[in-house]
Amino acid sequence: MIRATSQRRAKGQALVEIAFVLPILLLLVIGVIEVGRYAYISILVGNAARAGAAYGAERLSHASTDPAVQAKVQAAAVNDFQSNGQTGLAVSSNATCGCDSNGTISSDTVANCDQNGSPPACPGGHWVITIHVTASGTFSGLFNYLGINPLSVSRTASLRVAPI
Repeated sequence: MIRATSQRRAKGQALVEIAFVLPILLLLVIGVIEVGRYAYISILVGNAARAGAAYGAERLSHASTDPAVQAKVQAAAVNDFQSNGQTGLAVSSNATCGCDSNGTISSDTVANCDQNGSPPACPGGHWVITIHVTASGTFSGLFNYLGINPLSVSRTASLRVAPI
């Protein structure tokens, strides 16, 4: 009889312990899931920026400041993002120019960064054009956490444009 009573008490104690620990474990699991989802969206935004930069770096004409060409760079990034089932990506791109002298690139003004004209003289090196694509998306969590939902995710990819 004493043994049966102590077993019932032990079962009741285990139930109380589970009742205390279960909410904490659920919060930890939900937190891990949310961090994983945020990392996934961050990777997708970064990949989209790289896809746009890869398109812009293919040819000198793809790194142009012409709005029609920039729309194609943006479309390359958005298509990469949408192929993963996501929507709502904002993309911007620009090109910078500089003189590469032994691996050090000196920045130049945008006025000299004309893809259609001849580059200015570059003593002791060669002229390079780099395209920069910035992709921005939003991450919406499963729950609203004290007003920090949604979070903005922005990534920039930079690639040298292939020479003429």
